[in-house]
Amino acid sequence: MHAHLEELRAALEATDTGRVEEWGRVAAAALRSGHRLFACGNGGSAAEAQHLTAELTGRFESERRPLSAIALHAETSSVTAIANDYGYRQVYARQLRAHARPGDILVCLSTSGTSDNVIAAALTARELGVTCWSLTGGAPSALAAASDETVAVPTTRTSTVQEVHLALVHLFCEAVDAALAPVGLLARTAGNGEARA
Repeated sequence: MHAHLEELRAALEATDTGRVEEWGRVAAAALRSGHRLFACGNGGSAAEAQHLTAELTGRFESERRPLSAIALHAETSSVTAIANDYGYRQVYARQLRAHARPGDILVCLSTSGTSDNVIAAALTARELGVTCWSLTGGAPSALAAASDETVAVPTTRTSTVQEVHLALVHLFCEAVDAALAPVGLLARTAGNGEARA
């Protein structure tokens, strides 16, 4: 158990957290301008993608207006219809073609960096003028090559990569909120549960 925690500490310390903070600042500007953020992954990475979008459409730690963020795996009818008709590789790429516009952002999560459907989404983002950022494990990967920027967690242990990815998701959201605060998009909660600008 102590070895696992030590590996987690070392992996986090060796990860480029500053780049993730910069992504948060860039995302805040895009979301403020009316763009959308999409996220995708498989298995545990899908759960973390949905965690990210929930923090943005709901709230992280500060009250603010909801931000447009969509986890592409969560639309089950679309996912199963696309997988059935076009193959599982297209489940995220086809949704991006339907919903994404130039200036939007795609965040890909993959511990291996080799998931075909996530790589296809990254390549589609490039075609559409959508910025693609990826969180991966440590090895060079096809996903990293397909993305505009990648933060790789330098460990081969899948569970450690996922744990660091979750910390990076929270760091990203913290950076988004910090960037939005000076422009008045954070607010106290009103008595009716709505956020006041």
